Amino acid sequence: MYLEDMKRVIWRVSPPLHRIVRGLFYLHRHGFAATKRRILQELTPDWRSYENWIALYDTLGPEDRRAIAADIARMPVRPLISVVMPVYNPPERFLIRALDTVRAQFYPDWELCIADDASTEPHVARVLERYAALDSRIKIVWRKENGHIAAASNSALALAGAEFVAMMDHDDELTPHALYRVAVEINRHPDLDLLYSDEDKIDEDGRRHDPFFKPDWDLDRLCGQNMVNHLAVYRRALIQEIGGFRGGYEGSQDYDLVLRAAERTKPSRIRHVPEILYHWRVFSGSSAFSTRHADTAIAAARRAVADHFSRRGIAVRIGPAPGANAYTRVEFPLPSPRPLVSLIVPTRDRVDLLRPCVEGLLHRTDWPELEVLIVDNGSEAAETLGYLDDIQRREEGRVRVLPHAGPFNYSAINNSAVRAARGSLIGLVNNDIGVISPDWLGEMVRHAVRPEVGAVGAKLYYGDGTLQHAGVVTGIQGVAGHIYSRLPREHPGDAGSLRLARNVSCITAACLVMRKAVFEEVGGLDAERLKVAFNDVDLCLRLRRAGYLIVWTPHAELYHLESASRGPDTAPDKVERFNAEIRTMKERWGGALTRDPCYNANLTLEDCGGGPAFPPRTEKPWRRGEPG
Repeated sequence: MYLEDMKRVIWRVSPPLHRIVRGLFYLHRHGFAATKRRILQELTPDWRSYENWIALYDTLGPEDRRAIAADIARMPVRPLISVVMPVYNPPERFLIRALDTVRAQFYPDWELCIADDASTEPHVARVLERYAALDSRIKIVWRKENGHIAAASNSALALAGAEFVAMMDHDDELTPHALYRVAVEINRHPDLDLLYSDEDKIDEDGRRHDPFFKPDWDLDRLCGQNMVNHLAVYRRALIQEIGGFRGGYEGSQDYDLVLRAAERTKPSRIRHVPEILYHWRVFSGSSAFSTRHADTAIAAARRAVADHFSRRGIAVRIGPAPGANAYTRVEFPLPSPRPLVSLIVPTRDRVDLLRPCVEGLLHRTDWPELEVLIVDNGSEAAETLGYLDDIQRREEGRVRVLPHAGPFNYSAINNSAVRAARGSLIGLVNNDIGVISPDWLGEMVRHAVRPEVGAVGAKLYYGDGTLQHAGVVTGIQGVAGHIYSRLPREHPGDAGSLRLARNVSCITAACLVMRKAVFEEVGGLDAERLKVAFNDVDLCLRLRRAGYLIVWTPHAELYHLESASRGPDTAPDKVERFNAEIRTMKERWGGALTRDPCYNANLTLEDCGGGPAFPPRTEKPWRRGEPG
């Protein structure tokens, strides 16, 4: 009681002094990290900014440094890591900064392999010679003629003596624990062939911005953008096997390298470290080829992607991603002959929704090889029953009405319709879906027939044009949620993710296409314990467990009015059932709901809008498993 009286007296005497005392009490009760977060929240209107995220979670203090040093001393294996750096006329201060960040690494077992590509600026040789004299771990080869970045990188690679090589540009920065994190992963996964980390950009004044929090390995997304880029670490034997860097791909030579490397290894030997380990320098007057010759670099990137599919024997069509010329759209070939697709539409009355949905499927979809199975779950309205009779008669052979009596059970309804489907492909389609572009189904079929793909989802919009579905992330709001929901239609997403076909953990069954045989292989939807909610999430998780990919494509666009015919799951009479389905998902999937490999652990689960997580769900290995 005495302490409370003192606080009241202090508040009356001096509000600023009260805030100091309150802060001290908070520090005592919650600790330093929580207090720092609270202070930033109170002092910064936009407290969830990247700058605050850096201050709270990406700044190493003295305790971190001591713990990292102790962890290095405990390592069973201390692999040598060769840092490969081609150099050509970088500004002196940025070259010095790049060299300093290598020398400042906490992990000491490295060598820096530099190839000077016949630089013409006199400071380059002076700086490199001085640093080579300072540190015996720095090796330099002086090229007599400028051969551009691929040739220079190969010259630097020829100096490397380590089993693993890390790629670094001549004006960028490594974080001080970058090579330590690489060594940790090598110890944990000694068979790894390729490792990549998250990255951000750094301006000429040292300000960090534009983080790229990447997903785990995703070849579909990689074929749309170089999501590996920095920091990339390769097994040296793999680079030697594929012949190193290739000339003619200047500006995208790293992209070409990673695509060729991916073909010679397997996903289990590719590791992603969800931490910012690399700062990519961005400044006016940059000498980087990709900056000075952007169009040439983009053309080289598309050529690298085309080569990748040519080597795999897949006849794709390559072009710019709509709305993002720097990215690539890959159109997979359509099967020949075209397979029959059975589109399954559950309904109960609401002919005002059903009619435009079915008419769109039949007459505004550029895929004649389809049948529509309307599963009638007890419609009573005369207008609805009249329409069902009429559409089945008018579209004989293309439309079938399948009665399904009993309470609404989305899983059972669709399972029964799949058994009746004649198509080798099935599409689960809500009765409130509206067709926008006629090629939507063809785009989804292109992916659904790929042997490695289990299911395909579309880009869906609410009636007002905002995003309704761009993939489902596990862990949002406890179980799973739609990422980027309610963002504007043209929003690019984090690092362009909404412009690119990409792997996701789950998709909505409101518009889902997959092979009938795969649906049956994994047992269909759970009609016993997931009658209404999360049955699509559960299906996708079982598909992924069986080894299949889930692909979301932004090139199939439709409207979705979000279960308008049956009401929300939050209606009072549905809450008990909904809570039981939540319990089922948590019991069945446990930790899989908290670690979505397609969604970075540094991104928030508190809402659907993306952005940094406060706090992130990453592990800091030097803290022995404590959350970041």
